[in-house]
Amino acid sequence: MIKKIFITAVLIIAVLSFVISLLGGKNNMSATKKITGAQDTIAIINVNGTMVSGGGTVTSVFSRAEGASSGVIMRELREAAEDKSVKAVLLNINSPGGSVTSAEEIAREIDKFKEKSKKPIVAALGDSGASAAYYIAADCDKIYANNSTLTGSIGVYMGGVNLEEIYKKIGITPFLIKSGEHKDIMSSTRPMTAEEKIIIQNMVNEMFEQFLDRVSTGRKKPMTEVRALADGRVYTGKQALNLGLVDEIGNFYDAIDGTAQLAGIQGKPKLKEYGIAKDWASLFMDAFTKSISATMKESLPQPGTMNWNKG
Repeated sequence: MIKKIFITAVLIIAVLSFVISLLGGKNNMSATKKITGAQDTIAIINVNGTMVSGGGTVTSVFSRAEGASSGVIMRELREAAEDKSVKAVLLNINSPGGSVTSAEEIAREIDKFKEKSKKPIVAALGDSGASAAYYIAADCDKIYANNSTLTGSIGVYMGGVNLEEIYKKIGITPFLIKSGEHKDIMSSTRPMTAEEKIIIQNMVNEMFEQFLDRVSTGRKKPMTEVRALADGRVYTGKQALNLGLVDEIGNFYDAIDGTAQLAGIQGKPKLKEYGIAKDWASLFMDAFTKSISATMKESLPQPGTMNWNKG
C-alpha cells in the first residue's frame, strides 16, 4: 500500500510540474494583483481591523494577514515606493486603532515613502479610522471620510484589572517571586501603589505627546489647537471635517479620484490592490499536499484498529 502511495505521489508531482511549466507564470498571482505594463497606477493598501505590530499570520491560501499588521503594511509601502508604475498610494482604512508601536512603525514608513518616492499618499476612512488608525492617517497628504465615519480618538491608555478580592472569595492565594520592586507592576493580584500609578501615567503622557506631535505636524495645526481636540473622544466624519481633522467628505471612489488628481493622473487611473494571493505553484502544491495527506490517512492503520499482514 505504501508503495502505491509513493508511486501515485511521484506521478502527481510530475503532472503538476508539467502543468506549471506550461503556465510559465502567465497566470501568476504575486503578492499583489499585478497590472502588466500598466502606468499611472494607484496602489491600494488596506488597513483593516485592529492594528498590531509584527509580520502578521496567514490564515489561509486566499486570506491576508490577520488584522492590520504593521509588517505587512510597511512591506507594501516599500513595494509601492519602488514600483515605477505606481504614481500614488491610497490607504483604505477601516480600523478602530490598535497598538502604539504598530502605529509608530507604519507612520515612520509613511514618512520614508513620502521622502523617497515623492508620491502622494491619501487616506480613505471607512466605518472607523480612530486612535492608532488616525495616527497613521494624520500624516497623509489628504484624508477622506464619510459623514458617519468614527475618527479622532486622539489619546493613549493602558489598563488592567485587580482581581484580588475575587481570588480571596474563591480561595486562591497567588504568589510571585520578583527581581525588583516594580517587576509586577499592573499585576492583577494586588492594587497599584501611588508610585506605580505615576510611572504608568508618565509612560502614557510620553506616548500621548508623540501622538499630538504627529497630528500637529501632519495636519499643520497648532499644538494648542490639537491638544484641545485630544480628550480621547471620537468624532463623526462631519465633525472631523469642521474641526480640520479630515479634508473631504467622500467615499472610497471619491478618494480614488482625489488621489488621481493629486498625482496628476489623466483619465481613469488603474488600481493595484495589495494582498497575499499565492502563485499557481503554491496553490497546486497546497492541493497536492492535502490530497496526499487524505490518501495516507485513509490507507494507514488508525489508532485502536487491528490490521493483519499478509504472509
